[in-house]
Amino acid sequence: MPKWVKMFIGILLLPVCVGTALALWRVLTQAGGADRVWLPMLAGAAGWIVIFLLLPKPMWVYVFGHELTHALWTWIFGGNVKQFKAGSQGGHVVATKSNFLIVLAPYFFPLYAALLVLAFLVCDLFGAWRPAYVPWFHVLLGAAYAFHITLTWHILKTRQTDITSQGYILSAAVIFLGNALVLLIAVPLLVRHGLVQSLIFWLQCNRDVVKRIVRWL
Repeated sequence: MPKWVKMFIGILLLPVCVGTALALWRVLTQAGGADRVWLPMLAGAAGWIVIFLLLPKPMWVYVFGHELTHALWTWIFGGNVKQFKAGSQGGHVVATKSNFLIVLAPYFFPLYAALLVLAFLVCDLFGAWRPAYVPWFHVLLGAAYAFHITLTWHILKTRQTDITSQGYILSAAVIFLGNALVLLIAVPLLVRHGLVQSLIFWLQCNRDVVKRIVRWL
């Protein structure tokens, strides 16, 4: 896909970014579960941030997850992975299929947080997860998501071929939208309330943004 087409798509996505941001704000301000969900998650996130600031960064762990996310999204789109390499200095995946979602997925898809949720669901399915353990799940989930955000931000401060290959405007739009949509889905599921309402907010906010743009034009 030519760079100018990617830039054009990125520009078209900017109003969707605004609408998604407004919808996410509405969902966050109306979500309950402060004591049983948000406090443990914030504690976990704070714990990871202390580690991130004071100790050597576990770049091999991040790079492995980064490349594994490329591979996972390649499989989702029906491609095959021919080569996989990950190390503290970097890595790469050679695959039979590529698109902007496969290329940018590691920047918006929190793989380790998703794996933690999958492990929780499997344990819960087999009755191995006791209610007393749920706060610890939220603590670990907060740490895992903070791991994704902080290390993604850390590597974005250096030149990334994933970003330059897709163009800065499209990359920024997709990364923002991906992270915001993950939260729009995850927050209602965590507090066990309002997933449909969250999607309705998203549609309403994007409709309102489009109406305002039409009026300006």
